[in-house]
Amino acid sequence: MKTCIKNIREIVGIVPQGILRKQGAEMNETGTLSNAWLLIDADRIAAFGTMDRMPQDADEYLDAEGGLVMPSFCDSHTHIVYAGSREGEFLDKINGLSYEEIARRGGGILNSSDRLHETDEDELYRQSMQRVNEMIAKGSGAIEIKSGYGLRTEDELKMLRVIRRIRENSPALVRATFLGAHAIGRGYEHEQYVRLVCDEMIPQVAQEQLADFVDVFCDEGFFTVEDTDRILTAGAKYGLRPKIHANELAVSGGVQIGVQHKALSVDHLEKTTDNEIEALLGSDTMPTMLPGSSFFLGLPYGRAKEFITAGLGVALASDYNPGSSPSGDMRFVMAMGCIRMRLTTIQALNAVTLNSAYAMGVSDEVGSITVGKRANIIVTRPLANFTMIPYMYQTPFIKHIFLSGKSVCN
Repeated sequence: MKTCIKNIREIVGIVPQGILRKQGAEMNETGTLSNAWLLIDADRIAAFGTMDRMPQDADEYLDAEGGLVMPSFCDSHTHIVYAGSREGEFLDKINGLSYEEIARRGGGILNSSDRLHETDEDELYRQSMQRVNEMIAKGSGAIEIKSGYGLRTEDELKMLRVIRRIRENSPALVRATFLGAHAIGRGYEHEQYVRLVCDEMIPQVAQEQLADFVDVFCDEGFFTVEDTDRILTAGAKYGLRPKIHANELAVSGGVQIGVQHKALSVDHLEKTTDNEIEALLGSDTMPTMLPGSSFFLGLPYGRAKEFITAGLGVALASDYNPGSSPSGDMRFVMAMGCIRMRLTTIQALNAVTLNSAYAMGVSDEVGSITVGKRANIIVTRPLANFTMIPYMYQTPFIKHIFLSGKSVCN
């Protein structure tokens, strides 16, 4: 089945084959093509060009009517498998309690752990699929999903089995991350829990082949650099590549230990120094910043511009979770990248597409308009130019969404 999208005002996000991420000055660049068509063959991008050379042998034609075509968003950091909500803590934040104070009172991650323990797998899947479908409708075509609200072996496995069901049943490209080291589970001493993660959880996760990555919340009040080293070493024995939570609450050393273990990404980075930039230079690790969390918690925004000036790439992701970023709207994430982090619109586009795809290990498949990649694309309503998308950040902009070549939203 060949589908040709015609009368495209501009294709944005064109990247040559073989480029898996952008760094430094490359963040300022993206390929564009005006007055264009794009051909989808089965689930792949087959070709694109200008309207004067449009193919005549497609099975169907879709008129973009002057809309833009761009890659679908890639969200490399989410916690969308959870039960219920935490709106009570939202009121606590309004009344002045900090993230750390709420956690010390038994809220936060432990609150979600209690709710998840009481929720069966089918109900957890139902609630989580609602969030996945919401994210797809807002333009996300690739989603990383973490465990980490189980904090008991059986509940972590339950979460990961739900993620597997999502992966099997959603049109989005899904990757799974084991985050047993999200907090210390109720009833455990710190050292006892670290041993549980290393000696029981990781082997069982690997036995059922439930995760692509292993993650640790390496930050003040949670897991130390030494804990993180042990957990990542245990994960490596089973082929689980690291993705790290680091430097959300303090300069934690999480970036450095992540780079040492060849982490695919180090995420959050609200609090960093030049030492973190230096550690990342020359590595294969993608710095990933979460402006939705900064927005919701009133935390500093990541130093994205300084990272790029130093020669690094940057990815942006939603951190969709019930406590600190209850939104999976990647268009808003892109807008915050521009409005609060002062990224240019092209830098922000690269951060929420190709680089975020890299941060979840799928930039060879999605994240750009590239012949041979999956046809995960957004067709916008008629727009003057790409800048309108983050500028008019609440105005509906999506006309069609294709995932793996199939229309999933129009």
